Amino acid sequence: MKKKYYRVLTIAGSDSGGGAGIQADIKTISAMGCYAASAITAVTVQNTIGVQAVHPVPLDILEGQMDAVLSDIGADAVKIGMLHSAEVVRLVADKLEQYGIKQVVLDPVMVSTSGHRLMEEDAVAVLKSRLMPLARVITPNVPEAEILAGCTITSERDFDAIARQLSANGGVSVLLKAGHLDGDELVDYFYNAEDGTITRLPSRRIYTRNTHGTGCTLSSAFAAALARGEDLTCAAKSAKKFIEQAIFSGAEYELGGGHGPVNHGFGPLAMLS
Repeated sequence: MKKKYYRVLTIAGSDSGGGAGIQADIKTISAMGCYAASAITAVTVQNTIGVQAVHPVPLDILEGQMDAVLSDIGADAVKIGMLHSAEVVRLVADKLEQYGIKQVVLDPVMVSTSGHRLMEEDAVAVLKSRLMPLARVITPNVPEAEILAGCTITSERDFDAIARQLSANGGVSVLLKAGHLDGDELVDYFYNAEDGTITRLPSRRIYTRNTHGTGCTLSSAFAAALARGEDLTCAAKSAKKFIEQAIFSGAEYELGGGHGPVNHGFGPLAMLS
């Protein structure tokens, strides 16, 4: 009997510095024991200090990448990251519907760690109306959740109402990340829309500059866990554990003059199913 890979397609931008975007996704998916395929939405000129330029990939090339992967290799899960324009959001949504993809983890990337805007303003509304209802899970950080929900988050006490509000858009589950809040303890909040359960995911804050690509890494780990057959809540816990260990194991490394990456290769899993 032939062996099969757990397959994950990542649809995101390329980070020339290797810490975030497609590069972080592929490292994470591989470390989680899955086969990574990719469709690049944009090429960024980027390093640990910041994003210097963004070059969108033509729509026909993006569509071709998705068709090439999904018509031949297929995907057990899809992770979506940087989608810079409304046209790109619509195209990705159309393709998910065309191929009947249900295991979708959407990381609504809007601003880079260095503060560079990565999504045009008019794309946000299209993401909410077209793409969020197709996702199984979204993984916003606090600023992203504030934009999507149209309100301000001041503490963890706001998480329940915000998660439920976001979930009302198509019944998507929500992993709300607490990294932008103050305090030594970080409590990410997972609302499983499929069974109505709430899971708090606490961890100690790791004080390090090496946090570039944490959101990409977490969402990719979530997609990989789903591809491996974990249920939603278990996959959320696996993703949280992966990013926590990746940050911890990379905290003392020095790379570049800005925000360095996490250590994706701290303990890779077997790839074959």
